Amino acid sequence: MGRPRLSDVASAAGCSTASVSLVLRGAPGPSEATRDRVLAAAEQLGYRPDRAASLLARRRSGMLGVVTDVRSTFHAEVVEELLDASARRGFDLLIGARSPARDEERAVETLIDSRCEALLLLGTSGPAERLVALDGQVPVVAVSGRAGGVDSVRVDDERGTREATEHLLALGHRDVVHVDGGAGEIAADRRRGYVAAMTAAGLAPRVLRGGHGEAEGAAAVSGLGGATAVTVFNDRAAVGLLDALVRAGVRVPDDVSVAGFDDSPLARLAHVDLTTVSQDVPALVANALDLVAERLDGGRAERREVVLAPRLVVRGTTGPP
Repeated sequence: MGRPRLSDVASAAGCSTASVSLVLRGAPGPSEATRDRVLAAAEQLGYRPDRAASLLARRRSGMLGVVTDVRSTFHAEVVEELLDASARRGFDLLIGARSPARDEERAVETLIDSRCEALLLLGTSGPAERLVALDGQVPVVAVSGRAGGVDSVRVDDERGTREATEHLLALGHRDVVHVDGGAGEIAADRRRGYVAAMTAAGLAPRVLRGGHGEAEGAAAVSGLGGATAVTVFNDRAAVGLLDALVRAGVRVPDDVSVAGFDDSPLARLAHVDLTTVSQDVPALVANALDLVAERLDGGRAERREVVLAPRLVVRGTTGPP
């Protein structure tokens, strides 16, 4: 026996296919008795809607495009959560990779050409004008990033780094430096959090040039001077800094304490055991998909920003000076 069709349900329930369609979509019109008959018939027959046909009829692809940095373990965790959560909501996911050799614009073009009906940009640092123009083609959600003019969901980056710095100060550190993430709004927010905590404690902030990767974190070691503690833009750079410290014979946390940001899978490894600021990945993903659904299914026009609270996770790389 083949897969039950809408007409089979209609025949079993003794009503029209139009009524069956209304009932299964939860639309108004059919009586309560008709709804009961249709739902009972659908369950008895094992009827499942043909999602592909439904999407085609509505001129929908059911495909979400995700742009991610292939080098980021944090992004990998977000994508893994997106795969599960989007499937539960009836979406398929198409991944667009960005790297030093392939920028975000190129990845976005590929996803749009593949008929993605919304885009999730992880950690985007694209200019607002380009993002707004892109949002005019398909709904755009910036995930774990600040983006003017388009929907976004992110953790409070400024508060996260401020709390990490306050943790180090509470341990007794006074010479605390910050290795920043270069240009971009996320890096600026995290830098502001560090500066705010140091200023509130009556101490002079000192910011070192850094970046997003392990190499930039390692390079920052040469600028530490007499610092006894460091907050780092993200976990990847923090791991690079830890590696350089170990190679130089510097003990962590006995000589220098280190705190990162993201709580990536790398940070949780026993031999890394990095104190870091956690971003709630399930909450980031759930809110991002809510924003997509509101645009695609609810017709929302105004843009929304969702800001989540960070959580400091204290592990073995921080201790008293």
